[in-house]
Amino acid sequence: MSFEIIFVFALLGLALFLFSTNYVSFDVASIILLVCLMASGILTPEEGFSGLSNPATISIAAMFAISEGIRRTGILNTAGNFFCEKMKQNFWLWLFVMLLFVSFASAFMNNTAVIMIFIPVIIDIAARIGISASKLLMPLSFAAIMGGINTLIGTSTNLLVSSIVEERAGQAFAMFDFSPMGLIFLGGGFLYLYFFGTDLIPSRRQKEDLTTGFKMQEYLTDLRVEENSELVEKYLDEEELTKELDLDVLRIFKPESDSSAQRTKTMVEAGDMLRIRGSASEIDKLLRREDLSLVPSSKWVDVDLTHGRDELVEAAVAPESTLEGIPLGDIDFYERFGAIPLAIRHHGELQQEDLSKISLAGGDTILLSLSSDRLQDLSNDPNFVVASELDIMRPRTEKTPIALTILAGVVGVAALNIAPIVVSAPAGVILMILTGCLSAEEAYKAINWKVIMLLVGVLPLGIAMDKTGAAGMLAETMINTLHSFGPVAILSGFYLLTMLLTAIISVNASVALLAPIAYEVATQIGINAAPLVLAVSYAACLTFITPFGHHANTLIYGPGQYKFTDFTKVGLPLNILFWILATIFIPLVWSF
Repeated sequence: MSFEIIFVFALLGLALFLFSTNYVSFDVASIILLVCLMASGILTPEEGFSGLSNPATISIAAMFAISEGIRRTGILNTAGNFFCEKMKQNFWLWLFVMLLFVSFASAFMNNTAVIMIFIPVIIDIAARIGISASKLLMPLSFAAIMGGINTLIGTSTNLLVSSIVEERAGQAFAMFDFSPMGLIFLGGGFLYLYFFGTDLIPSRRQKEDLTTGFKMQEYLTDLRVEENSELVEKYLDEEELTKELDLDVLRIFKPESDSSAQRTKTMVEAGDMLRIRGSASEIDKLLRREDLSLVPSSKWVDVDLTHGRDELVEAAVAPESTLEGIPLGDIDFYERFGAIPLAIRHHGELQQEDLSKISLAGGDTILLSLSSDRLQDLSNDPNFVVASELDIMRPRTEKTPIALTILAGVVGVAALNIAPIVVSAPAGVILMILTGCLSAEEAYKAINWKVIMLLVGVLPLGIAMDKTGAAGMLAETMINTLHSFGPVAILSGFYLLTMLLTAIISVNASVALLAPIAYEVATQIGINAAPLVLAVSYAACLTFITPFGHHANTLIYGPGQYKFTDFTKVGLPLNILFWILATIFIPLVWSF
């Protein structure tokens, strides 16, 4: 092997290590790979930065913005409210219809936008009908994932694999080329969920208020300010009061009012009550001051924390958030949202103490106390999904027909081959902005820049594999292993390999690494490459065995209060079912 091939293989090993660990975020890891390829001389700067102008990168960024434009119209909120009312009448029928709607919506817009709207809808429905929300949130996520694979724009991996094929064959996939096999997966998945899967989902989230669900009974305390207190006639300095203590002052309550006052803008008077978050041991340390006295409290419930303008909300950390890996204490929630974290469900484990030391991860859920007038700020932040509140966003309902027309135009122009998706999608974004469906700032915020930077760094790795011959060597290994069993066995092998790889690294990274090898294998044995690269794309998308394999699963991980193994128990049989369906039907839909 030449030095270049050895170097590329070493980078592949580094990529797998970085993508499968939390040493650095995956976008940083991809840029590390890019810099190494250019510094070694394997790629020229033009080749290295070709990922920026790649059709997949541009199209995916545009579709993020278009999905946000649709979400801003409030049409998904309207649909959620509709299903909420209908499911009170006939639960199972309208659950089926709702999941079909979610699948359809996910085929034409980003799954994240769809699931963000339906998480609070599902939680509200579950509370009204007396069923665990955990039983419904996982089917919601799975339906969105299965729906997304049916069109070119439904998922970023379809756009990515289409771009990889176009670079090598000069012909991209059409808008609905993914649909025949996608509908087979969708039908099989629905049957599995209805007859087997739902029964396997444990009832994790019970019908209880947030205070009880986050077990805050021992971590909320009211303290009365005594007449001799040095705090009287001063503005509260919380940092000085709670210095070196793991405590937060939530609000100040005046004796003559049931409403709370902001902790930083209110003069403290004798008799005022300070509501504090912290453990009993930390409260005992504060009580050594002797100018504060403990106010006995009965069992805490949500209404105790929603006086006046106070709100209590559950916010999930969005997958691929820019805040991932940042300790909670380094994020000034009070400055950004007027909010104070009370507890966090981190990697499935509930924690109420030492919150400042916990590094955020996608899927974490945080219990926040905040002012109702700042709720919109939290909802507008792409780093969080508010899981406990319905209809927070102020929808632009008058723009709904315009936004839907623009989306239909983007799809129609690409489907009829009038212009490629890389042209119609950016044009759709411009029209969204010009017509007021979306502001330029909202468009920029809607784009998941971590995914974009991942593509910028990983796509050139595929070029390097082709250029050095590393892809050819890996293809020969795959051929030597499975060629004697025929092309169907090779297809099945690629599906299984992609399915396993996606369980430990990101969806787009696995496609960027394996799709070029699948194409090279098809070229070497003289068969149609479409079945193999489609197997890679489907296998990468249809991942259910971990909460982190697909961002849809990550979104419902915290709100559903799931354990990591819940996804394996429910998702592994579904993954195996889809592996079998892919092996049987992909060669029938796409001949070799």
